Amino acid sequence: MILTKPRKTLATCCGVHAIHDGISDIMYVLLPALQQSFGLSLTEVGLVRGAHRAGLAIFQLPAGLLAERLGERSLLVLGTAIAGLAFVGLGNSNSFSGLLLLLFLVGMGSASQHPLSSSIISTAYPGSGRRAALGAYAFAGDVGKCGIAGGLGLLLFTGIDWREPVIVLGSVAVFTAVVVLLSLISIEAGGRPDTRPEHQEKLKELGWGIREPTGFSALCGIMIVDNCARNGFLTFAAFLLIQEKGVDPGTAAMVVPIILIGGMWGKLACGFLSERIGIIRTVVLTEIGTAAGILAMILAEGMAAFFVLPLLGIALNGTSPVLQGTVGDLVERERQSRAFGLFFTISASCGIAAPLGFGILGDLVSVSVTMFVIAGLVFLTLPLCLVLRPILQTTGAAAE
Repeated sequence: MILTKPRKTLATCCGVHAIHDGISDIMYVLLPALQQSFGLSLTEVGLVRGAHRAGLAIFQLPAGLLAERLGERSLLVLGTAIAGLAFVGLGNSNSFSGLLLLLFLVGMGSASQHPLSSSIISTAYPGSGRRAALGAYAFAGDVGKCGIAGGLGLLLFTGIDWREPVIVLGSVAVFTAVVVLLSLISIEAGGRPDTRPEHQEKLKELGWGIREPTGFSALCGIMIVDNCARNGFLTFAAFLLIQEKGVDPGTAAMVVPIILIGGMWGKLACGFLSERIGIIRTVVLTEIGTAAGILAMILAEGMAAFFVLPLLGIALNGTSPVLQGTVGDLVERERQSRAFGLFFTISASCGIAAPLGFGILGDLVSVSVTMFVIAGLVFLTLPLCLVLRPILQTTGAAAE
């Protein structure tokens, strides 16, 4: 099949997404191994996860703003290379402080990927099909998560040390940066923006380009709740099985890969589903499904919890592509890179606060009580959906 330029653009962004998300979510599988290697408390586990998310949170908005001057392509390639080199360093780290620093650098390098790839795809699909394209993009990220995290989980299960696979993965990421550069140049995507004075004057008049501030705020609010719940659950899901259900750490390391198997299909399906039944209905379905799945996992006995995980993954990860695809309905096309930068900065901030906050709560009470709190948290998205719905209807988006 001959790929059109939009499809080539999507394929390239899907490839880099798979690598970056593999690097990011491999941490959930590594956490039990890192806890043993470095003797970490649950609070320190939260700090380890938060260090990576801090790099993401701090640099995603600057990446979106800088892309308006330098172009999305160059920053995406540079960030991928930085993340890969830092991951190579992670495999050679021998101290807790070094662990935090390197994970911060991984996050800093990965900060370019979500906002710039999303902007490149949204530009390639300006009209109908954008949410489906972003759903496919999100699916590719979960393929990377599932393949890479699942592979590492199997290696850890067989007793292989975590360091060697981490070094190999970092090397693959550096190679990916070169491939992405050549691919985007060949299809002339993500290059330097228009620098003509009249175009720059138009951009100044647009400001941030957010056409519906209330709607964008509600969208971000839904994303905040959804991300906090997802990050909190994925960070401590393995510990729930280890501490509350007596599952050995090697087996518990497979929790997140199993969730991601369901999650990757959930992202793909929900992107298309939102085009059929509407944005709001899809979000409500996934959030209620998330709460129900977490409660089912808490109440399940021992290994029975594993049977819940794939279905939980569909709901847990299905919301994000729907939310990402809706940014373009509320923001001017010329300001999409900075809008996505802001959107993903807020998203990454949740990845700092949620693991740390839920880690402290887990140390104070128990992991199971913490999971009950996470399950209840997702219902805060429902009133925000009521705010967003009429605004999307006025924009012509598939709101219902």
